[in-house]
Amino acid sequence: PTSDLKLVRGRLDDYLPMHYDTVLCCIVDMQGRLMGKRLHVQHFVETAKHETHCCKYLLATDLEMGTHDGYASTSWKEGYGDYVMKPDLDTLRTVPWLERTALVICDLYDEATGAKVPHSPRTMLKAQLARLRRKHGLTMRCATELEFFLFEKSFKALKAEGYRDLEASLTSSYNEDYHIMQTTKEEVVMRDVRNHLAAAGVPVEGSKGEAESGQQELNVRHAEALDAAEHHVVAKHAVKEIAFAKQYAATFLPKWHRNRVGSASHVHLSLWTTPSESATNAFFDKETSSSKHKGMSATMAHFLAGCLTFLPEMAPFFAPYVNSYKRFAAGTFAPTKCVWGADNRTSAFRVCGAGSSLRFECRVPGADANPYLVFAALLAAGIKGLDDKLPLPDPAAGDAYALDDAPTIPTTLRDAIPPFAASTILRDAMGDAVINHYARAAAIEQEQFDLAVTDWELHRGFERA
Repeated sequence: PTSDLKLVRGRLDDYLPMHYDTVLCCIVDMQGRLMGKRLHVQHFVETAKHETHCCKYLLATDLEMGTHDGYASTSWKEGYGDYVMKPDLDTLRTVPWLERTALVICDLYDEATGAKVPHSPRTMLKAQLARLRRKHGLTMRCATELEFFLFEKSFKALKAEGYRDLEASLTSSYNEDYHIMQTTKEEVVMRDVRNHLAAAGVPVEGSKGEAESGQQELNVRHAEALDAAEHHVVAKHAVKEIAFAKQYAATFLPKWHRNRVGSASHVHLSLWTTPSESATNAFFDKETSSSKHKGMSATMAHFLAGCLTFLPEMAPFFAPYVNSYKRFAAGTFAPTKCVWGADNRTSAFRVCGAGSSLRFECRVPGADANPYLVFAALLAAGIKGLDDKLPLPDPAAGDAYALDDAPTIPTTLRDAIPPFAASTILRDAMGDAVINHYARAAAIEQEQFDLAVTDWELHRGFERA
């Protein structure tokens, strides 16, 4: 069968049952995971290609699917009713690492009102892309870099061991950044990751070893923002499933050991004119002799200024969990200061490329971030920068970690929640209900951590306290 199911869009009813027996009908939840149902292909083509249903709690749970109070959208009191899942057939793709299986992403609607669910990550990104097009006649293209660690044991085995002595199960014992021989040892997983994703229509460029033992990086080619978010989510899902099938485990936890560097999800982005047939990079102006950066357009300067100015308010979209903030440490290639630099990997925003490839890289999001929320937040902040023509400060030169007077990225989730919840620009762009929803999600994460008794506390005080 063709890997591009868009080519057979007009004859899906005949084509799908010939080549597939299962369709994964999915939404993207708050955590950026694929959630949904495995449908028999005949049911999909007869009924579910138009709509199916899921419980509202899928957008009101934590990582462990815990149901917590405080959400306006649904609750025990409201009875946890249904959302309507409407498949976007433009997202239908084959899943080559699973037998005779296809995948489709759905949009969510309120069953009672028929309205789009405003706090659905996909709806949120679509809304910000519509604002960008309406206000400035532009669209956004993105690419993400996915970092993760590989372990030569299964998830089940590592959990049974209490996640102890994880270092002994790493696929390597030394820093493997760009290391060809070491990554050869990991090709049992990574070769299938690259090839299966390419066959699924995800435009993988390649993979490499990263700057730690057992750490991998997967690079996906830039695409329109909505497609790029989907590519990211599918790629992350594929890595876990392909590793699982080979009795390996892949973790996207940003910081699994205090002495190991963290895992990021760097985002490269640029704005482009419309229509797509004649699009040009709005970040590049060949007539510009800017003192900030060669070729940087006013559009790029204002958009980047907005992202930089409002970065502290957006932190829970980039770093949604308690663990996320432990990645931000000097000397680890994770940023700590709200600054930008020209090809400077110690800054939060790195301007790179030239000409039509001129872009900036946001180095703040961790590997645990939801790309739909990251892209939506960057758009909200960047659009504010464009609207108000915010001035871009001078770039950071040299080691940004050493800039004592530069504003800092929040260092804990607890510190990040208040400015996020009070953010005027996010509320104006996304609506009070959406920000209240995600502020509550962040607060639940902090509340759950505050109830935990950690190994650190036991080791420190069991005898001596």
